[in-house]
Amino acid sequence: MSVLAGCAMPPGPQDQAQGNALSTRDAHTAFATPQSYGSALAALPASGANKDKSLADAQPIDDDSPDVGSFHQTGRASWYGRAFHGRKTASGERFNMEALTAAHRTLPLGSYVRVSVPSTSKWVVVKINDRGPYARGRVIDLSYAAAKMLGLQYAGTAKVKIEGLSRQEAKAAQAEMLAANSNASGER
Repeated sequence: MSVLAGCAMPPGPQDQAQGNALSTRDAHTAFATPQSYGSALAALPASGANKDKSLADAQPIDDDSPDVGSFHQTGRASWYGRAFHGRKTASGERFNMEALTAAHRTLPLGSYVRVSVPSTSKWVVVKINDRGPYARGRVIDLSYAAAKMLGLQYAGTAKVKIEGLSRQEAKAAQAEMLAANSNASGER
C-alpha cells in the first residue's frame, strides 16, 4: 500500500490490477486540459517558485487570487510529499511539501480553498498550485503539511469537504488558522 498519492503520478499498477488499465499517456491526456472552474478565472498566478514556505512563513493572499467562493465539493483527499518535493507544479512553482498547497483537477491555479475533515473539527486553508489527483476516486491531493494539519499523514486518505474562498474569506481564514497555530504552539 502506498501512502504517497502524487498529483504528478498517473494511475499505475494498482488500477491495472482492478482491470482499469490506463497508460501514462492516457492519464496525462485525460487531465491535461481540464474544464476549469469559472473559465474567466483560469489565469496563472505570479510564481514565488524558489521560496521555501511554511505555516509560519505563510504568504499573504494578494488581490490577484481567483475568487472561487461559490465552489463546494465533498470527496476523498490524499497527500503527496517527499517523492515530489522540489518538482515543478502546474503553476510553475516548485512543490514544497511543507507549504500549505494542493492539487485539484479544475479549480483555478492560485485560488484558495478551505479543506475540512467532517468527522473532526480540523481544517486547513490551501492554495491550489497543481493539477491532480490522478488516482481514481480522489478529488484533491494535499501537501504533506496540509495533510499533517488535518491528521491525515498516517491514514493516507480521508473524506473531506472543500469550500472555495473569496479573497476576503481566504485572508480571514488564513489569519484565523495562523492565530490558532501560534496559540497551540504556545501551549506546549
